[in-house]
Amino acid sequence: MFSSGSRSVRAVLGVFAATALALSAACGGGDDSSSAAADNPYDLLQAGTIRAGTLTDAPPNVFLKDGKFTGFDNDLLTAVAAKIDLKVEFVGTDFSALLAQVNTHKFDVGSSSITITEARRKTVDFSNGYDFGYFGLDVPKGSTITGFDGLAGKRVAVVQGTVQDDYATKNNLNPVRVPDYNSAVNQLKAKTADAWIAPAEIGEKLAGDSKGAVVVVEKQLSSEPTAFAVAKGNDKLREALNKGLDEVIADGTWKKLQEQYYPGRPIPDTFKPGSAGSAAAPSASAGS
Repeated sequence: MFSSGSRSVRAVLGVFAATALALSAACGGGDDSSSAAADNPYDLLQAGTIRAGTLTDAPPNVFLKDGKFTGFDNDLLTAVAAKIDLKVEFVGTDFSALLAQVNTHKFDVGSSSITITEARRKTVDFSNGYDFGYFGLDVPKGSTITGFDGLAGKRVAVVQGTVQDDYATKNNLNPVRVPDYNSAVNQLKAKTADAWIAPAEIGEKLAGDSKGAVVVVEKQLSSEPTAFAVAKGNDKLREALNKGLDEVIADGTWKKLQEQYYPGRPIPDTFKPGSAGSAAAPSASAGS
């Protein structure tokens, strides 16, 4: 039998042993956590790969071709990601859901010619701006509408959730809200809408593909740049994207992609991509 003194010593030693094990486990967990953070510094859904939400039907900006996501914005994001040693996995979605999906971490990044607006800043954060553009007005062949000033009382197709949707609402038009760009073109072909307000480059491309059934009658300069969207508070990813964007601008990739996807489109003197344009909002841009 052990004396009461021996039992006391054993009890104390047991407490020390239990404490040591707990401290060891805690230290081990901290090491694992630190290692995980080091392996995934941008808090991506999958370390090393940006999961990007995009669209399938908005050429030349973002679209699906031969099973591959491409277009100016997506090719630019791929080039930016490579500069920061990341890959990109693109996933198709509807524009109306995209920003919410980025903020709830279904996607790491939104890539879809997303125009920066103050309302959208409440849902997501943005990289520096990388493109500019125009609103375009598409109508069915033979329409008497010749410009934006002729839209009063007309049924105007807009993709839901876009800045074109905002334009129609602010100007008291009669919007026909559709989920995607193909649906907008089909509204004009079927003449269930009188006009479509579109990002001009997308409107021009799809009008050209319509074999004359749809024509562009006017373009109107917009006021904010387009950018990549990231979840609120993910400053490390946003800053990394800005760094990569500046590098693809500096090495000529940005200019090459502009010439590839928007041949002949002049770049306004007031627009500067990347950090060069981040101090003041450029005066020429439009996207979704």
